[in-house]
Amino acid sequence: METKKISDALSVGPQLYLTDLAEVAKAGFKSILVNRPDGEGDDQPTFAEVEADARGYGLEARYVPVVPGKVADADVEAFAAAVEELPKPIFGFCRTGTRTTTLWALSQAGSRPLTEILGTAKAAGYDLSGVALRIANGGQVKTDAPTEKHQIVVVGGGAAGLAAAASLLARASDLDIVVIDPADMHYYQPGWTLVGAGVFTPEQTRKRLADHVPHGAKLIKAAVVAFDPANNAVILEGCRVVHYERLIVAPGLKVDWGAIEGLPETLGKNGVTSNYRYDLASYTYDLVKSLNGGTALFTQPTMPIKCAGAPQKAMYLSCDIWKERGTLGKTKVEFLNAGPGLFGVADYVPPLMEYVKEYGINLSFGHNLFKIDGPKKIAWFKKTDKDGTVEIVERKFDMIHVVPPQAPPDFIRVSPLAGETGWVSVDQATLRHTKFDNVYSLGDVMNAPNAKTAAAARKQAPVVAENLLADMGRSSSQDRAIYDGYGSCPLTVERGKIILAEFGYGGKRIPSFPKWLINDLKPSRLAWFLKERLLPPIYWQAMLKGREPMAKPKHEKIASAE
Repeated sequence: METKKISDALSVGPQLYLTDLAEVAKAGFKSILVNRPDGEGDDQPTFAEVEADARGYGLEARYVPVVPGKVADADVEAFAAAVEELPKPIFGFCRTGTRTTTLWALSQAGSRPLTEILGTAKAAGYDLSGVALRIANGGQVKTDAPTEKHQIVVVGGGAAGLAAAASLLARASDLDIVVIDPADMHYYQPGWTLVGAGVFTPEQTRKRLADHVPHGAKLIKAAVVAFDPANNAVILEGCRVVHYERLIVAPGLKVDWGAIEGLPETLGKNGVTSNYRYDLASYTYDLVKSLNGGTALFTQPTMPIKCAGAPQKAMYLSCDIWKERGTLGKTKVEFLNAGPGLFGVADYVPPLMEYVKEYGINLSFGHNLFKIDGPKKIAWFKKTDKDGTVEIVERKFDMIHVVPPQAPPDFIRVSPLAGETGWVSVDQATLRHTKFDNVYSLGDVMNAPNAKTAAAARKQAPVVAENLLADMGRSSSQDRAIYDGYGSCPLTVERGKIILAEFGYGGKRIPSFPKWLINDLKPSRLAWFLKERLLPPIYWQAMLKGREPMAKPKHEKIASAE
C-alpha cells in the first residue's frame, strides 16, 4: 500500500485492493474515500465490495466517483463534504491518486494560497499545473478567463529578463515579445554596495520599469501565479492567461527575510541593516558613520545567494571608513559565514586574506544566523563543525549587516519547471529547459552552477537569444551559443580599489583584461573606476538595450541527429 500525506486529515494513493484493507486499518486510518468509478479497470474491486470488507476492519467508506479529466464543481463539493464528515484520518484513492489530490486542491482553493496548494501536491508527487487556473479561480470552472497569445513571453522585468528581451529584439526587431512583472521600479542592484558606503545615492540605482522595457516589447504589469507548460500557458493573478510559443523564465530569486526569526521586525533600526534591500543600504552607511567602536557583525547564509561576494564587500568598505576615521582599532569586526571558506574561488582567497589581516577581521565559518533580537542587540547562530555537530552560539552587537537566506520564488518552486532543488532546471550550456524545449531560463532563478550576478545575466542573455531564435528557425547558424558559467564579482576591498574576480564553471578564472591593465589577483584602481563610472551606464545603456560589448557568446557545432 502506497500512501502520500496531503494533510493531517487526508492521505492519498493509487488503487486499493481488498487485501490492502487490513494494512490501511493498521496504519491508523479511520475512513476510506473512493474517487475511482466502478468498472474503470478490469482488476479493481467495486465500491460495494470495498465498503463491505472495510466494515470488518472498523473503517467507514464513502464513494465520490470522478471520471478522469471531468471534475465537476459538484464533485468538489461532494468531496469536501466527505472529508468534513468522515472520521479522520482518511485514505483517499483513485487509479493513481491524482484525481483525489485534484479534488483536495480544488476544495482548498480560495482558503489557501495557490503556491501552497501546488507545493503540497508536488511534494506528494502530483503535478497539478493543468488545473492551476481553476484553483486560482476559487476551485470553480472558469468559462470566461481573459486570454492572449504572444510569440515570446518573458517572465521577469529584472536585469536578466530585460536583457534577454533586448538581445532578441536587437537580432529580430519584428518579434512579438511581452514582459510580465508586477513591479513599478527597476533596480540596479550591484550599486547597493556603493550606496552602503556613501558612494552612490539610493536614487542612482532606481528607475521606472516601464521606461526600460526594450523598444518593441510590451509590458504586462501583473504577478505570475502558475505555469502550465503542457498547454504553453502562464497564469497571472486574476485568472488572466497568457499563451506563448516560447517562454523565457527570469523572475530572480526570493530574498527570505522571514527565514530569520525576529529579523523583519528590526530591519532598519536597532543597528540592524542590509545592503540587499534598496531602502536599507543607506542605513548601512548611517550606521558605519556613527559607529565609534564596539562590535560589528557581518553575516552570510548558506549558498546560493545573489552576488556571493556582497556580504564581505560591505565589511571591507565599512572597515576602510573606520580606518580612515581612526576608529577601526576600537571596533571588533567579525565575519560569520555559514559556508566553509572566505570565497568560493580559491585563487582569490590570498589577496582577500591580506585585507582580513589588515582590518583585523575575525573569521567564523560554519555560523548560520537564525535568530536576532534587535532591541537587545543579540544574534544567535547555528555553528556546524566539520563532523556535523551543531551548537548554538550567541553574539552581541552594536551593528550587524545581515544577508538573509535566498530561495526560488514560491511560484517557481512548485511549478513543473522546477528541478529537485526548486530552481528552474536548464541545460547549463544552452540554458534551455531540460524537459520543455520551448522554454529557456536565465538569471538568478535557474539551476546552473554559476554565480548569481548581473554580470552573469549579461553573458547569458545573448546565449538565450541566439538559441531561441535558432529554435524558431530565425537563424541560419549551425552552431549553438554556449554559456561557460561566467560571473564577475568586483570585490570592493577599500574605497578606490577592487579585486576584480571573474570566473566560470568549476571556479575557473576568466579574466576579461590583460594583466598589465587589470590584474584580477591584485587590488586595482582601474577596476574601481570600472565599477563606479563605467558599469552603471553599460548596464542602463547597453545591457538593457541589446548592445553587447564583451558579451558575445561562444559557439559549438550542433550534434548530428544521425
